[in-house]
Amino acid sequence: MIYRFLILSDEVDDFKREIKISPESTFFDLHKAILEATDYREDQICSFFICDEEWNKKTEITLIDMGASSETDTYLMEDTPLDELLEDEHQKLLYVFDYMIERVFFMELSEIIPGQSLDKAVCTLSAGMPPPQIISAEEMEKRLENVDIDDEFYGDSEYDEDELDKLNYNESADGFFEDERY
Repeated sequence: MIYRFLILSDEVDDFKREIKISPESTFFDLHKAILEATDYREDQICSFFICDEEWNKKTEITLIDMGASSETDTYLMEDTPLDELLEDEHQKLLYVFDYMIERVFFMELSEIIPGQSLDKAVCTLSAGMPPPQIISAEEMEKRLENVDIDDEFYGDSEYDEDELDKLNYNESADGFFEDERY
């Protein structure tokens, strides 16, 4: 059996990669295939996310152990075979290759091909240039300027931006600060 992944970018319209890989391969093998297909360096932290139909992140598979709480399952790329978490065609994934401003590739398990096998992942379609792996500080600042921060940005329409300034904290005898409102 072979998994065929389609990889797209929202930064470069004509960028497209297709990777075929064995389902018994690990997410680390897929990660390496993506790096090879894009000529990206191996020195960046990245993760895969299994997503629902609307691209909402569900399960994270990390390159290194990030020390997540013991209440959530931790999946490491090197230890997790693809077929442990992926079994349906059209499963959506995100590949976060730039954690600073969360730049991603959109991926889909576009086809499961029975009756065939591969020893190593192979890029079977390469169209367009990938977005730069790392962007300059100026480009990052420009992108962050375009982030719209409104009343809903903090997750609560009742959020009062000046609320923290209104608090009156005093240091207690044990060195902690106490809010005089309580």
